[in-house]
Amino acid sequence: MNNDQKSAKIGIALAFVGVLFFAIGFALGINSFLVPVLKEGLSLPSGVTYLLYGATFLPFILFGYPASMTIAKIGYKKTMSLSFAIFAVAFALFIVSADAANFELFLFASFVSGTANAFLQASVNPYITILGPIESAARRMSIMGICNKLAWPIAPLFLSFVIGKEIEDTLVTDISSPFYIIIGIFIVLGLLSLLAPLPEVKAAGEDADDADECAYAANKTSIWQFPHLLFGALTLFVYVGIETLALGTAVDYASTIGLANASDYGWVPSIGLVLGYICGIIFIPKYLSQSKALVICSFIGIIGSIAIVMLPVETSIWAVGAMALGCSLMWPALWPLAMVDLGKFTKQGSSLLVMAIAGGAVIPIIFGFLKDSFTMQQAYWICLPCFAMILLYGLYGHKIRTK
Repeated sequence: MNNDQKSAKIGIALAFVGVLFFAIGFALGINSFLVPVLKEGLSLPSGVTYLLYGATFLPFILFGYPASMTIAKIGYKKTMSLSFAIFAVAFALFIVSADAANFELFLFASFVSGTANAFLQASVNPYITILGPIESAARRMSIMGICNKLAWPIAPLFLSFVIGKEIEDTLVTDISSPFYIIIGIFIVLGLLSLLAPLPEVKAAGEDADDADECAYAANKTSIWQFPHLLFGALTLFVYVGIETLALGTAVDYASTIGLANASDYGWVPSIGLVLGYICGIIFIPKYLSQSKALVICSFIGIIGSIAIVMLPVETSIWAVGAMALGCSLMWPALWPLAMVDLGKFTKQGSSLLVMAIAGGAVIPIIFGFLKDSFTMQQAYWICLPCFAMILLYGLYGHKIRTK
């Protein structure tokens, strides 16, 4: 296969995987609609409604490793297709939950949706990382990030459009109707996953017969011997938590401080993220290394999180966009920095990183209870130590190696 044919094949794969990343963002963005609706409709405290994020992200711990074993058994494409079948079941459960106006059922539906997301993320993230050269992985991940983050604000807008009401006017029993459409779309995506021309890919040294291609991993016996991976997983844990806050709380924050048409503010963090991804596409790796991008974004995130709690409340919501800009290149940089030189442990390493996505469960729940104890604006202080930890990984953590 010549270079032109290979480039065309990779381009087709990138286009389809971009659709899958959009689906991931859409599924996660549903919670940003449900949180304020269920809070008002069922008269729940904020800390309780934010358990929806916990239910969505908890499966990443439980199913991260089984997902990697599934990939090893049936391959990336079939695992992607399986995830969409699970999504369809989850969305059917959302219909049952809405009709019953039962919060516990919503939690279960979110858990099933999170399980589907765990399998899909375990497939697409390592796939896009090793689809081309590792040094340009952040560039490919930035392209995927645009697809993913644009979907977050589209989810609440789509739900509001189909229901025909603004968030503040929506009843819990109104929620079911859009999910019939969503189920059909995700079933089609599952079928397309099986038919799409996606090549099965492997990292250097992943097979026993080419282990020499990754000398660093050749004599290792487990993933626990890769400190840059372990520190990277912990860093990814806190990163996903604060990115979930940036993307998932803008609508609730706008509603809490009394801004009209709160669902429109879902675009504020997405614009910040997309701007960052565009910079990643342009500058990485030619002008900016993945580690330097991580450091720069950490500083932006620190400034943005301080601005949210220090600015007047009416204008502070725009600082959520600045915090989101700081989050933009963290995901594209953290994955390749943590997965470099894993060789035959690539799938196990990626499963550990998928499990770290559970940070999206823990930090938003803490945020929700801080909101109940103080104010929503003050609750954003939780982001500051998280960005500081990410900065440490960008400066030092990714360089850790054992002989």
